[in-house]
This record gives sequence, structure tokens and C-alpha cells, in this order.
Amino acid sequence: MCAQPAPDQAPDDPSATSAPPHRVVLDARDITRALTRISHEILERNKGAGDLVLLGIPSRGVPLARRIAARIKEVEGVDVPTGSLDVTMYRDDLRKHPARGPQPTAVPPGGIDDKTVVLVDDVLYSGRTVRAALDAMNDIGRPSVVRLAVLVDRGHRELPIRADHVGKNLPSARTERVMVRLGDLDDVEGVWIAGSAPDTPGTPGTPGESGTGGTA
Repeated sequence: MCAQPAPDQAPDDPSATSAPPHRVVLDARDITRALTRISHEILERNKGAGDLVLLGIPSRGVPLARRIAARIKEVEGVDVPTGSLDVTMYRDDLRKHPARGPQPTAVPPGGIDDKTVVLVDDVLYSGRTVRAALDAMNDIGRPSVVRLAVLVDRGHRELPIRADHVGKNLPSARTERVMVRLGDLDDVEGVWIAGSAPDTPGTPGTPGESGTGGTA
């Protein structure tokens, strides 16, 4: 049986790589198929890859954005500008949960002004990470359109935010944990759902934390 990440280990720490011994929701092949479908949906919605920019929300949204860009290139033969958008200091729950260290924000050459920006994240949960991402984007440019692509939508929205492209809708209880691991950062790949866990505010690894429950 594989060990779970240590309780005092930040859930987005790439060293927290072991697969948790819980129910598998998506395996590596499922993730590949979901990202391929999302890529085609983005192209269809955008009527091609013109003026398209993908911004991943660290940490696991960044490799997901890169994979989507690679699939779009396979279809369209176009290199879609891809970057990352850190939202750490824009979150509205910093007083409740200790903030992880800021992650890099990398704006692609050409910026995002008048572009169609697709934000990419691993798990959509409360909607607060996405709200923070919209605030962060205001500081780097003004896109013409902003859309959202997520690997997993687990519900329990606290803000009126909806994903445009979803790999898998996963109804879940608030006490459950949705854990995403990607081979780009971890030594395993898949999505797992775990049963009830104590929800202690500010404790990494409890439901709602990025990478293990989805703060998005």
C-alpha cells in the first residue's frame, strides 16, 4: 500500500508524490483522453487557435496547460502561447489558511491584451481560486475573453463561477478529498477520492486544499 503525504507536507509540494490508497477516479489514460477532449472543445469554441493564450494556475494547472497546448499543436500545427498565473496573494482566505510561497507568474510574449485567455486548473471547488485569478489577471492585461478549463469539477461552489471545459464532473461531499497527481510533478499520475478526513482550518491536506481538495 502506498503511503499518503505526510500531514505537515504542503499538498502542492512536488515531493508529495505517493499515490493515496483510495478510490481511483481517473487513471493516466483517462487524464489523457480528458485533456484531448478539452483541447478539441477549446478549438471548437474559439474557432481555431488564433489569439488564444493558455494560463495555468500553479502548481498542477501549469503542466495541464502545457499538455493542452501540445494537443492543440498536434491538431492545428500552431504553438499556442502558454504561461502561468500565480494567485497566492490575491486569495481572500489568507487569514484562514497559511499561504504557500508565491509561485512564478509567466506571461507569454505578446501578453494577454485582446486575447482569448483560457485559465487552466486541476480542481474546481469553491470558485475562490478562480476569482483570485481574475483579480491577478487585471494586473497583467485585459483579455477580450476569459474562459476556464479544469480537469475535475467537484462542486460545492461558494461563488457564481462555472467552468467552460471540464474533464470530469465529480460530485463529492465536502468532507471528501479529491487528490490530483501528475507525472510532470509527481511520481504517479491519476485522480483519487478519499473518504472523510478531519477538516482543521489551516492544516494542509484537509478538504479544500489545492492539490488534495481543490481550492479553485
